Amino acid sequence: MNAITGDVKKEYIISSHERSKKNGIKRSQRVSNRIICDGELQERLLKNKDLIIISEPLINQLYSILKGESFFAILTDSEGCILSVIGHEEILSEAFDLKMIPGAFMDEANIGTNAMSLALYEKRPVQVTGEEHYITAYHRWTCSASPILNNKGEIIGSLDLTGYTESVHPHTLGMVVAATKAIEKIFEIEEFSSQLMISKKYIETIIDSIPMGIITSDLDGNIKGINRHALKMFGYSYDEMKKMMVSELFKGWQALRDSINSKKPFIDEEVFINAKTNKLQFNLSAHSVLDNNEEVTDIIYVFNEVKKPRRLANKIMGRQAIYTFDKIIGNSEKLLSVIEFAKKVADSKSTILITGESGTGKEVLAQSIHNYGNRREEAFVAINCGAIPRNLIESELFGYEEGAFTGAKRNGHPGKFEIADGGTIFLDEIAEMPLDMQTRLLRVIEEGTVSRIGGMNEIVVDVRIIAASNKDLQNEVLKGNFRKDLFYRLNVLPIKLPPLRERREDIPLLIDYFMKRLSKKLNKKAVYITDEQMTALKNYDWLGNVRELENFVELIINTESAFIPFESGSYNFKEQESMKSSGNDDKYDYVSQEEITLECVEMKHITRVLSMCSGNITLAAKMLGIGRNTLYRKIKKYRINCADLERCTD
Repeated sequence: MNAITGDVKKEYIISSHERSKKNGIKRSQRVSNRIICDGELQERLLKNKDLIIISEPLINQLYSILKGESFFAILTDSEGCILSVIGHEEILSEAFDLKMIPGAFMDEANIGTNAMSLALYEKRPVQVTGEEHYITAYHRWTCSASPILNNKGEIIGSLDLTGYTESVHPHTLGMVVAATKAIEKIFEIEEFSSQLMISKKYIETIIDSIPMGIITSDLDGNIKGINRHALKMFGYSYDEMKKMMVSELFKGWQALRDSINSKKPFIDEEVFINAKTNKLQFNLSAHSVLDNNEEVTDIIYVFNEVKKPRRLANKIMGRQAIYTFDKIIGNSEKLLSVIEFAKKVADSKSTILITGESGTGKEVLAQSIHNYGNRREEAFVAINCGAIPRNLIESELFGYEEGAFTGAKRNGHPGKFEIADGGTIFLDEIAEMPLDMQTRLLRVIEEGTVSRIGGMNEIVVDVRIIAASNKDLQNEVLKGNFRKDLFYRLNVLPIKLPPLRERREDIPLLIDYFMKRLSKKLNKKAVYITDEQMTALKNYDWLGNVRELENFVELIINTESAFIPFESGSYNFKEQESMKSSGNDDKYDYVSQEEITLECVEMKHITRVLSMCSGNITLAAKMLGIGRNTLYRKIKKYRINCADLERCTD
């Protein structure tokens, strides 16, 4: 800025006087034409609070240099409105007599030529002395003023130092300019600081929006920053975590720091976090923060939930449910009632216990519930508790760590509960689970954690449990084969699937469905079934239920005739009819009144079918709608004597 000094000043002064005269200012005028009320002044002060806060210390410093001399300093806004006044008591009282007070406007339009009005008009420092002022009341003074500019070069105010003409120093204007430059520099620093703060907030917002836990620390492990997701993942408050060391969160921090210091990568390593309420498993990646000399100053830790890559792997491996409610065939009232209830509880986190005879479709219903609920995008893991050897069921369900036993895989292996994390686990034939495993399952349900064999850490899992059994679990509890507390934990949402004989009206629909699907699969023609044959099929009790009916349809498609199973004796529809007509609808002639238990009926039925098949295991298993291994197990369980049959072979 070039100050208006010497001979050049007259040109500016003359022009200013002309403008003052044109604005109607009289030389005899003593007070500004515009002085705002207190309410409007408060609004102005609030609007210019940054200018006031930054300027006041410098104005006070400027005044302290001149303390004891007759000077006063004025700060105005961009329109010339006085914001603050400070000065020597004697000269200040004269100024107040002329209403040079906060709220008074010092621009040319309201008070004529003065240093403040000219500095604002010319946008540069100016000194006005004696008669250069337009009004005579100011002729006793010399005013030195300089505009205050923001970073964009816009005027935001002015600073004026006024004193008696004889008291003015040669460098008074220079002092004012220096003060305004200092004010502008502080504004620049404040703006830069504000931009830094905005950038910091911007980065914090981005980091908080990232769905991963992020922590920063110095090289001593003092936690410096935490994003919201990390707080949520670990369960601590911000203040709690700020007091912690990273080494308190997980083991092996020293090794991590050494790796970072040596510029080695630390990517996707599994760690167990000491969360507020539990130990949690995460994948951790760590990154260094370097200074200008490429020296490590801080460490950034990124925590990822282990289950996300595992869930992706589950999808790739096909651990998904394929059945849905619309694939369940039937319109009977009992079946529709089951489906309606199952849909209502599909979104619940509570455990479901599905009971029903073999072949009624318990897994189909379980998959349908999973696909209807809010876990449909996650894994569905099914495990048959009766098909896994006793010595393997623990490792199958809960997994194991490396070295847990001879033959254990390197790096260990996740159990079915870990694999199902976020989704559903289906425990079929739950009644066959050993008692010691029932205790561990109860703990999973109650605490939501699993511990691998050979492991010390509890792994939190979020799994919806659906269990199924073809046995009466309450009866198993009375026998001591099943834990009472586990039964009640599983039986929160009980669903009983009706046997096919209790929904006979669905049999034609099922036959039609299986006929179309299996004929296409086997590349054979569908077989025509007469009304008489359909009536016989509807009246047959199908102890193997839907599975047995499906096998029957496959049989007649393969033989290309509906008459063969009727005539071969494989399915003795007429004999069953005669038993019903004699009043033994539910208690066949080979079951006495005293023997009417589900196990007894099953044993007698298996014996009868084996006899019909002359001991042929493959044919008998197909007729019963069960696997050969299951049939062998039941022969052993019921101690069926194959010597009484013609043979008992594959």
